[in-house]
This record gives sequence, C-alpha cells and structure tokens, in this order.
Amino acid sequence: MGGIKDYVNGSVTANREKIEYHVQKILELIGEDTGREGLLETPARVTRMYEEIFAGYSVDPREALGVTFDESHEELVIVKDIVYYSQCEHHMAPFFGKVHIGYIPSGRIAGLSKLARLVEAVTRRLQVQERITTQIADIMTEVLNPHGVMVVVEGEHLCMCARGVKKPGSKTVTSAVRGSFRGNPATRAEFLSLIKE
Repeated sequence: MGGIKDYVNGSVTANREKIEYHVQKILELIGEDTGREGLLETPARVTRMYEEIFAGYSVDPREALGVTFDESHEELVIVKDIVYYSQCEHHMAPFFGKVHIGYIPSGRIAGLSKLARLVEAVTRRLQVQERITTQIADIMTEVLNPHGVMVVVEGEHLCMCARGVKKPGSKTVTSAVRGSFRGNPATRAEFLSLIKE
C-alpha cells in the first residue's frame, strides 16, 4: 500500500459534477457572488480537496499496517508525534494534532512507517477524536495481537477554537489502553514519560 496521499476518495471523483454544483449553491446561499474571479474555480478546488482529505474512505485501515513480521522483540515500541489532520463530523471543521502509539509485541511487528499510515487511514474521514483513539488501538490489537497497546491523541479543534466558545490554543487529549498497559501502571508511566521527552 502506498501512502494515503497516493489515494483519493473514489466517491468524490465519481460525483465530481454534483459536488461542484452543490458547493456553488452553498456559496450563493451564504451571500457570495460566485461569478467573481476569486470564486470561479472554488467548487472544483473544494472537490479536489475532498478527494484528498477524505481519502480514508478508500482505504481499509487494517491494511495500512501492511505486511507484518515475525520478531522476538517483546519490549516497548513507540512511534510518537505522528501529525494528523481530520474533519470534525459535527461541524465539518478541521481538527489536527499528534498521535503517539506504543505497543509491546508478542512475536509480530509492523514497519514503523506503517503506524503513520494507519493514522492517516483513520483520520482522513469525518471523525471525532475519541473514535480515532479507539480505532487505532483496536486495529493495532486486532492485526498485531501484541501484549499491550497504548494510544494518546492530542488535538486542536477549530469547531471549539474559531467558533462556539472560541477558546484558541485549547487542546483535547484522549487515550486508549489495551492489554498489559491496562494492568501495569509502570508500563503506562514509561510510555507517558517517553512521549513527553
């Protein structure tokens, strides 16, 4: 599987004319002059953007982990600071931040870049941060069957920062804990300490 950027949302491509039409109608309904120079190509640009930012619908996140490998390493593996961009399903406003993934293998490992691809496959769709966190942990558990998984997601949500309560700079942090991380406070503490460094 290539990077998520190699994929486009096929439903958007198949419905390009309809989406462009509706984007133009929305612009008109908010009071814009769709005939002015700056907006002439906006419906087409928005449609091309949708192909990219919603590419996750065209990818099975489980396949994002790709080929896994037999490996006897059974110590903590962490990939931290994986940057993501997503769209809030409640307002269709962007939210973005970082994902930190730690797992303790039980004989199977994934290529490190595959964890970043998993994040892309899960986040490039309409989402909520809580679901992103849970899905990543559950897919890691299902595909790799590790001793334990811990996922921490940090996010800044424009639906909260730029509208509504208007609290820019506020961050949301969510976590999901599976397997040995759940029952071992020392392992959780090690993970949390290492992602803060």
